[in-house]
Amino acid sequence: MMREFPAPPRAAEFSELVSKKVDEVKVAGGTRETVTVDWNGQQAHVEVIDLQLSSLFYNPSTHRIRAQRSHDPERDAALEKDPWSAESQDYLQFLLKASPADPNLRDKEFDTLKESLQQFGQNDPGLVTRHGVLVNGNTRAAALRELGEQSMRVGVLPASFTWADINAVELSLQLRKDHRRDYSYINRLIAMEEQAALGRTPEQIAKDFRIQVRTYHQERWILSTIRELIERSRTGGGNGLRLVDWEGAQERLKELQRLYVKLETVDRDQAEVLKELRLAAILLNFSKTDVRHINEDFLKDGLEQRLITGGASAAQPQSVSIPGLGLEVPAASSAVAEARAMNDEILRAAAVVSSETPAIGDEGKAAAQDVLDSAKAAFDGAIEAAGRNTRLRKRKQLAPARLAEACASIDQCVSDLVQARTSRSLDEEAFDDAVVKLRGSLLKLAQQAGRGLPQPGDGVAWLLEAVSAEGFR
Repeated sequence: MMREFPAPPRAAEFSELVSKKVDEVKVAGGTRETVTVDWNGQQAHVEVIDLQLSSLFYNPSTHRIRAQRSHDPERDAALEKDPWSAESQDYLQFLLKASPADPNLRDKEFDTLKESLQQFGQNDPGLVTRHGVLVNGNTRAAALRELGEQSMRVGVLPASFTWADINAVELSLQLRKDHRRDYSYINRLIAMEEQAALGRTPEQIAKDFRIQVRTYHQERWILSTIRELIERSRTGGGNGLRLVDWEGAQERLKELQRLYVKLETVDRDQAEVLKELRLAAILLNFSKTDVRHINEDFLKDGLEQRLITGGASAAQPQSVSIPGLGLEVPAASSAVAEARAMNDEILRAAAVVSSETPAIGDEGKAAAQDVLDSAKAAFDGAIEAAGRNTRLRKRKQLAPARLAEACASIDQCVSDLVQARTSRSLDEEAFDDAVVKLRGSLLKLAQQAGRGLPQPGDGVAWLLEAVSAEGFR
């Protein structure tokens, strides 16, 4: 959640320097550059000045890299303790240059920004507090520093601004229609969560983020689910998955939420089992198309049994008591418990494999990787089988579906025929030719429909009788 950080070193001295520079700009006369800031429903125009890049601090609470901070838990913990140290600022700079989905890789968009700054210079000013903390322009500052620039144009916020004001201004700037670079998916979810913690309603937050209220609730469900999975992934050594591990799963998570809501009202246990299976498949990095095969038919075909082992198959309690209330609620079914146990094993193995903790050792990581490889192979087989079953099911349904379409067309033809006769516009010769073609099609259909059916149903029996009638051929 959003927190307040202490003032940076030499904050009072820097604030005095900034005030002098702002005063100098005001008394200098001529055209002054300002930047517009949306704050508390009003617009403020703040003065723009040049400041040395070496005197500016990256914002430790910027939403731009909030999820990515979990990439290295040790460095993130040091940043929380002292956000202004050289090590913490270096970590922020590293993340600002890194890919949101995989901080081990450099972000191509960062290099595009850097090339633009090198070619055209800084077009838009950043935004800074009186203590030198960048509120807007953190990524630009990182690029300018890499280019060897010495200064940066920044608008200066009022001295009265609190950390809550700073976060609100940053968010309002990001959500403008002319923003240049979106927050990553998880960072948007975190920003919504923080807005809710401030007491804002779903309707207000949805309006600010330019989304539907139902989409807002969907996003909150997804972040809550991710946080639950992170807790479930923690091993005895405290290692767990990170928020950044879910950056590339946006569409798969959205489709999961829609399926879960659809099934929950009909069969909650089925919804929970499919939720666990899909989450495991997402974690194992299956594609969106593959994950879609894990649906209601997946359970009907019994394919979940290929994935769920007997590790949680011990007898389950019929109910669970709620401490302090004296109430008992139904316990999760055996199927749900088994699915959760399977997923927990995958979650913990993934946490170990992605961990940078030396204490785990190569042997521990190898064992965890074996778990993931086995799970991947099991899911591969089940998803492939589901794909075959889906294709077979479609083939089985194709002929009846085609005939249903033909019936709808004939029904429409009846209506068209009545209208044409009423208006005396019917082309009787063309209509007669079409009926002849229909007769031929029905003959072919009857020949195929009657094959291998010693006791045809009422519909096929009628068709065979109709085409054998005198005068049909």
